[in-house]
Amino acid sequence: MADGAPVGLRYPWETPPEQGRAIEVAPGVLWMRLPLPMKLDHVNIYALDDGDGWTVIDTGFASNKTRGIWRDLMGGPLAGKPVTRVVVTHHHPDHVGLAGWFQTEFGAELITTRTAWLFARMLTLDVQDTPVTETLEFWRSAGMDAEVFEQRAAERPFNFGDVVAPMPLGFTRIQQGQSIKMGGRTWDIHMGNGHAPEHATFWSRDDNLVISGDQILSSISPNIGVYATEPMADPIGEWLEACERLKLLARDDQLVLGGHKLPFTGLPTRMRQLIDNHHGALARLSAYLDTPKSAAECFAPLFKRKIGAGEYGLALVEAVAHLSHLYQDGAATRHRRDDGAWVYQRKG
Repeated sequence: MADGAPVGLRYPWETPPEQGRAIEVAPGVLWMRLPLPMKLDHVNIYALDDGDGWTVIDTGFASNKTRGIWRDLMGGPLAGKPVTRVVVTHHHPDHVGLAGWFQTEFGAELITTRTAWLFARMLTLDVQDTPVTETLEFWRSAGMDAEVFEQRAAERPFNFGDVVAPMPLGFTRIQQGQSIKMGGRTWDIHMGNGHAPEHATFWSRDDNLVISGDQILSSISPNIGVYATEPMADPIGEWLEACERLKLLARDDQLVLGGHKLPFTGLPTRMRQLIDNHHGALARLSAYLDTPKSAAECFAPLFKRKIGAGEYGLALVEAVAHLSHLYQDGAATRHRRDDGAWVYQRKG
């Protein structure tokens, strides 16, 4: 992509790579895709040619199917050269799932942030047969629908270790302000936040490439949620801070390689959209809080569409995040309802 690229979002590739295949998006940079068993049915992965081996960005879920696809990729598009390094942008299982497998089976070096490594390794060791007391209390405090609550309280919850391979001791830390050499380029490392803590993004000094993980996506906004692990977190505030900081790096000619959807150019436009999207959601939510409402009662103004059963959990934690941001920002009050739910009301 040359300087002076058109303003606004553009998608150089309208069709993603087929399973087991790769698209070369820049010299020595391959875009591949792995399936996910959910509504967002894929994760993008990238391989950067280091000469004697490959650096892989993110890994997909740990499953026999995904391992098989990786073996096809290593014997095909990766031309039989070894994967020597795995860089994980953030700790979510569709990104870190097979990092430990690459370490154990292929001797790859794991490179990620300290927060991502600690979260991932801790969560793989935390296996629950039924939801713990803190999770049940969190659901009550969010006003979870009674029928949904009863069903989920009786089910085995999602366990990180179900889709993330065991992670051996040892990783190489990256942090804000450092640089890393990958694929014949030097990349500046800038941390995002909100979707995941200490989320690594990579900005090439040598051309127009940006590897953004889930921090910056082309056509969806990443989920930003509050969970029982840290009920008073403010990921919306952290997200907005990160977006304002990263937008200063944005140029129209940059080719952004995200963790989902399609690569795109027009990053300044996309950063404005991402920021405006959450300010707009907060404004709609504030207007809706003329009477006290729980998180589960706030889907309509936030999402402007019907939320199905498969999306309910992510919608709930995102609603909690937006309400808690208004509360912590001093724009709303809250009190406990008789059923244990926090209900929020606009101030003034």
